[in-house]
Amino acid sequence: MTLTADQQRAAAKDAYASYLAECPSRQVLDIIGAKWATLVLLPLAEGPKRHSQLRARIAGASQKMLTETLRLLERDGLVAREVKQVFPAHVEYSLTPLGESLMPILWHMKDWAEVNMAEVEAHRRAAAD
Repeated sequence: MTLTADQQRAAAKDAYASYLAECPSRQVLDIIGAKWATLVLLPLAEGPKRHSQLRARIAGASQKMLTETLRLLERDGLVAREVKQVFPAHVEYSLTPLGESLMPILWHMKDWAEVNMAEVEAHRRAAAD
């Protein structure tokens, strides 16, 4: 059966409806929306970093949480892990082209948060009263 253009668009929209639990795009949103993922990706936009550099840069990040986050981002193709064969050998993490394509969105979110934090805090205080 041949579908009309409207039917094809509707089918494509339903195939990737992020609000559905089984939607693949929701899994990606879960990863990039996680607190630690954004905090790891932002410094990597400046250039390759070692694990220790990221940990020093991201306040409150435990070694375990940072390692888990880097593994998830590497698994999803946003971060590349490279073992440097120098003495002593070490590992550097960097953004992949896919990860770089996400950065304009993350920079915009970071900027929005910084501009609007005072208003958000005011709403939190009002809600607590």
